[in-house]
Amino acid sequence: MHRFITLVLIAFATRLHAQSVTAFIGATVINGRGGPPLTDATVVVRGSLIEAVGPAASTPVPKGATLVVARGKVLMPGLADMHVHLTGGWDGERSDLLGFPRYLNALLYAGVTTVHDMGNALPYVQQLKQETAAGRLVGPRIYMVGALVDGTDPVWAPISFSLASVEQAPGIVKQMKRSGADAIKAYVGLSERQLGALVRAAAAESLRVVADLGAANGSEWGVRAGIAAYAHAGTSPMSDATVAAMKALGVMNISTLAVLESFAGTRLADPRFLDDSLLARSMPPVFAEELRAYARRPRGAADSVVASRFASLVTVAKANLRKLHLAGVPIVAGTDSPYPGVFFGEGLHRELELLVDAGFTPLEAISSATRNAALFVRDSSWGTIEPGKRADVLLIDGRPHERISDTRRISAVMQGGRLLSRERLTFAALADPGFRAVGAALSSK
Repeated sequence: MHRFITLVLIAFATRLHAQSVTAFIGATVINGRGGPPLTDATVVVRGSLIEAVGPAASTPVPKGATLVVARGKVLMPGLADMHVHLTGGWDGERSDLLGFPRYLNALLYAGVTTVHDMGNALPYVQQLKQETAAGRLVGPRIYMVGALVDGTDPVWAPISFSLASVEQAPGIVKQMKRSGADAIKAYVGLSERQLGALVRAAAAESLRVVADLGAANGSEWGVRAGIAAYAHAGTSPMSDATVAAMKALGVMNISTLAVLESFAGTRLADPRFLDDSLLARSMPPVFAEELRAYARRPRGAADSVVASRFASLVTVAKANLRKLHLAGVPIVAGTDSPYPGVFFGEGLHRELELLVDAGFTPLEAISSATRNAALFVRDSSWGTIEPGKRADVLLIDGRPHERISDTRRISAVMQGGRLLSRERLTFAALADPGFRAVGAALSSK
């Protein structure tokens, strides 16, 4: 009897939500497509979908709608980070699988309503995706590649399949497909022949391959193999021929400038960025303490050489992204979180700032984390503020179309038509068990 009553209450609550109507009044709307904002607009949300978008003077507000007065504020699509690793932690190597609420909350708090996990323990990320999709777990919408597919000596052995021969490719892809993978991630140890076999096996299962080929990211041989996207911006200057090939074949590029900046150490030179509310209110304090200690650690000549090298790579990657963008190759925002100075949620805002530094307009940078992200995963149900799209929207107390840093000034987050309590998404020291990251997924070499 109790179970029956519970099911009735759930059904009633679901029906109420499906019928709920919210109207944002007087907002400046950035629709995510890159065009000029619509001023003094009304956006009507019914249930989980956007019902109407238009000038306030000519867009009726349904009777009984919950009104959100948004004059002086900007309404824009929820952001998407298309390169994260929900293994957790802060240094890019240690894992904190038990602490997943910290990271899912941090993403939503920062207005990141969609992520693409680009390599993880397969059953773990499969369950995260399943439970957030079902609404039993609070978090952003999750797309995933599952485990990495690497060569015979995987760099990240605990989260990788080892492809020793091309004959293994169909079996690996089929297992990932059964587990709900949205794409396949090819990693640095694969040969061109193996990569081609993986692309063909993925295509047979209606999947595409995203490649991280290390120093060969952005190269023509990955394009020749038939990949759908590079997981990182190339760090060697791209030729006109390679750019033209990417344009012709529709090969996308995920930006990940923030992780290059992390290795360059330039952001850690002034750790006051940790005081930003997006970090101060979502990052476990012990992580912030460890990160500050990491920034203060003694550095030798070898460290300076590495930092200088990566600073140069940031410059090259920015030039490549600008060149690709001008040629019409879609750029998709991603961070490779977490790494030192690149944390879940806040890291994407830093990524957008770096894209603007690379020559993108603020509106173009925003599109890379909204419309282009949806195009990347081939899901037209979200990514822009238009009738019929999923109501993942942010209310911003600023003008991000003029100052990209204003994306940080979030007043409200709506996910699937529900206004979230951002206060409940902040790090709660008393409720957090205090889990510590352990080990390292990185194989010893």
